[in-house]
Amino acid sequence: MSNVYDAANKLASEIRQSEEFIKYRDAKKKVLANPDQKERIEEFEKIRYEVQVLSMEKGEKSPEKMQKLQDLYTILIDNKDIKEYFDLEVRFNVMVADINKIIAESMEDIFVK
Repeated sequence: MSNVYDAANKLASEIRQSEEFIKYRDAKKKVLANPDQKERIEEFEKIRYEVQVLSMEKGEKSPEKMQKLQDLYTILIDNKDIKEYFDLEVRFNVMVADINKIIAESMEDIFVK
């Protein structure tokens, strides 16, 4: 019988060695090394978080915040490095979501009533 914890640690190691992780990590370091870019990305992330919380907790959408988020995103992706960072973030998050889906599907039969 295999040890689930060993498998989880192996998966964590594989993720850290994946192209998606390495490129995302490197792009993040690059953009956050620039104080101006870091500040603008942090502002974007703050607004994105507020929009998500508002949507999840209250089921509401703030057109003003959504527009501000879209405007800021449009400005940010004009920067080649920031656009690459955002694109790599999406790729990494898709990989993590796929892994989570695979794990969840393996336990599907115990959650189905």
